[in-house]
Amino acid sequence: MSPESPRVFQGPTVDRRIMLKGLLGAAGVAALPTLAACSSSSKSPTSTNGAASGTVSLGSNASDAVPKKAFQAVYDAFQTKSPGVSVKVNTKDHQTFQADINSYLQGTPDDVFTWFAGYRMQFFAAKGLSNKINDVWDSIGSSFPSSVHDLSKGADGNYYFVPIYYYPWAVFYRKSVFAAKGYTVPTTWNDFVTLCEKMKNDGLTPIAFGDTDLWPAMGTFDYLNMRTNGYQFHMDLLHGKAAWTDAKVKKAFSYWTQILPFHQAGYIGRKWEDAALTLIQKKAGMYLCGSFAAQQATNPADLADLDFFAFPAIDPQWGQDSVEAPVDGFMLSRSPKNRTAAVKLLEFIGSTAGEGAYLKVDPSYNAIANGYDTSSYNALQTKAAALFGAAQHVSQFMDRDANPAFTSTVMQPQLQAYLQNPGNIDSILTQIQNQQQAIYNS
Repeated sequence: MSPESPRVFQGPTVDRRIMLKGLLGAAGVAALPTLAACSSSSKSPTSTNGAASGTVSLGSNASDAVPKKAFQAVYDAFQTKSPGVSVKVNTKDHQTFQADINSYLQGTPDDVFTWFAGYRMQFFAAKGLSNKINDVWDSIGSSFPSSVHDLSKGADGNYYFVPIYYYPWAVFYRKSVFAAKGYTVPTTWNDFVTLCEKMKNDGLTPIAFGDTDLWPAMGTFDYLNMRTNGYQFHMDLLHGKAAWTDAKVKKAFSYWTQILPFHQAGYIGRKWEDAALTLIQKKAGMYLCGSFAAQQATNPADLADLDFFAFPAIDPQWGQDSVEAPVDGFMLSRSPKNRTAAVKLLEFIGSTAGEGAYLKVDPSYNAIANGYDTSSYNALQTKAAALFGAAQHVSQFMDRDANPAFTSTVMQPQLQAYLQNPGNIDSILTQIQNQQQAIYNS
């Protein structure tokens, strides 16, 4: 399938996160703590013409069993193609990796490291804590539409990021449960609430939920805000251009308050994996999560029974026009010890062979490179591509679309404060706004 021409969207120069039809065609259907600015050459170094050799060290946040195994398959496939190079992987707990990234990059980081598209990539690129990889993109550029090129650039126009997959967020459910109970997939908010009530009466927990890792709640807010107030207001809010004390924000939270009684009890102390398991075990009826939720369906029959639907519409003006679909990938540290071999690894990751090596082990994500053979997709991947293709706007997730310090030090604790005491929303939004101004205006 040939890729469609990407749409052009207007947005903040520093973010450029709206990926749409061009990206889909590729798939087949306050600041952070102050960082010392590091000098970097104005020209990206070129790779050596000779064969790469030696060891590439790689810092990874893929600590969960399934992605860890899938990424190892990528490195193994690369080493088969480049037998003179070995990849030494240093894996840290996912949350610890994120929390330590600042000091990690300023110290003696690995040659290559896993990271995310969006503001979080651009921030470290702007601070000189990652290395330009224009030479990598000279090799892999034709494999991606222009929308992905933009997604992989820093604010200075240079390339710093190689994507490997994307994954939409949606409401997951089990087809057999819906069929047995006669449930209908909801497309509107009222239908969604009615379905929650039916599930509760049937003895099911309507909405599986776990927020001990702090980030899951951000995905729920992103959808509620985009469905209530539209994509542009949501982005303005995350960029510090709209106020959290705006009545529109409180209205978005009011919808969350309406469905909180249908959430799984004890969510503050539950991990996302355990929440996903309650869906797999048919103890919960629905689960809002990224497509990686399918990793918990280790039994093929359970995986085949999984399905999802787009987060329901709240305001008909916006409908279901926005999809949350983060993109993950790799970056090069500022002073890699073996740049030539690291470039070769990044070139392989940015190929259909590299993506295919990953997706063969973990089919819960979707490929992002042109020419990927989507005939190997399972039903969930095919539907994910269709969901992505139907979207008018694509967000990257709150902690990637906003200033990372704001999301980690303000939004994560404040969202938990809301979850524990939704009646205190006015005070919570005032605190968020005050802290937002301090961070974004510093």
